[in-house]
Amino acid sequence: MSDLEKFRSETRAWLQANCPPEMRKPMTSDADTFWGGRNTKFTSEPQRVWFERMRDKGWTVPDWPREYGGGGLDAGEHKVLREEMAAMGARPPLSSFGIWMLGPALLKYGTEAQKKEHLPKIAAGLIRWCQGYSEPNAGSDLASLQTRAESDGDDYIITGQKIWTSYANYADWIFCLVRTDPTAKKHDGISFILFDMASKGVSTKPILLISGYSPFCETFFDNVRVPKSHVVGTVNRGWDVAKYLLQHERAMISGMGERGVGRPLGQVAADSVGSDEQGRLEDLMLRGQIATFEIDEAALSAAAERAVDLAKAGQAHPAFSSAMKYYGTELNKRRHEILMSAGGIDALEWESERSSGGARPRAWLRTKANSIEGGTSEVMLGIVAKRILDLPGA
Repeated sequence: MSDLEKFRSETRAWLQANCPPEMRKPMTSDADTFWGGRNTKFTSEPQRVWFERMRDKGWTVPDWPREYGGGGLDAGEHKVLREEMAAMGARPPLSSFGIWMLGPALLKYGTEAQKKEHLPKIAAGLIRWCQGYSEPNAGSDLASLQTRAESDGDDYIITGQKIWTSYANYADWIFCLVRTDPTAKKHDGISFILFDMASKGVSTKPILLISGYSPFCETFFDNVRVPKSHVVGTVNRGWDVAKYLLQHERAMISGMGERGVGRPLGQVAADSVGSDEQGRLEDLMLRGQIATFEIDEAALSAAAERAVDLAKAGQAHPAFSSAMKYYGTELNKRRHEILMSAGGIDALEWESERSSGGARPRAWLRTKANSIEGGTSEVMLGIVAKRILDLPGA
């Protein structure tokens, strides 16, 4: 038995012994997601047990170095762990912008002091992070941002506004882009800085979406004092950190199109339209749409695995995350369009107990933002055309 085969056998046995049965079922609501943070609350005892066992194993961030709270797994071992968790339907023990976005940026650009301060807390789910990038006049053209940080001794005084700040009203800390040199060219003079959302002068206001929910916020900074030591990377070179982080954000967003999200579409559709004597969907058109979707879903899953392997080998194209983001978000929108079609008129129920408070139409409406957040689909296609396909005029 090879070392990797031995690791797979041991991992499978450990997961079987330690993952509660309740954590092997598809997530059905926001309450199924554990985000961590100062004010965190577990929604069930199995959720707590699963998180704490994975945290103690270092497997909330399996491929991070052990000295920062990770599991220290190499690329092959990490892939095995993902495969074994997927095979048994195990839920992620911790969801976190700190894991998906800030952590990789700190590992690459952070000082040793910054890594030791923040990474173990991210791995242990102690701090919940949000992202301060977009502004009212700086969305797709992010480099036009105007939130300013003025030097004052050992501190910066930050003033300005961010928008579409996901879960800012629940976050403990923010990683934020600010303009530290207003005289520099647009992409220069920007710095990447970290600070506590409980700091004096920070306030948030939820933004109500057409789904009826408010995952996004407006975030305001009114003379917020932040130590200069909280700048990640080089002052005025924050755009380098921002671009690197965006690669990870887009890869994270693309994951919403991957397989294993909830019940298979065929099963959900069968609840509404019924099956024939051979167990196939009665609706031939819907059956074809689901079959096509599942082929594309499998293709995205394979591409995601390839992207991870290339990244671990240092061979990933920096623009590939844009292709993944585009494909994954468009695929997720298709998934929910099919779910709405499968549900017929019942899928339009908005507040009934039978519909779990209109869960299906609200989720469908929420997906409309998928092709905007993290970079619009149009911007992603432009990046692919220019950086990957090298098309003339792109």
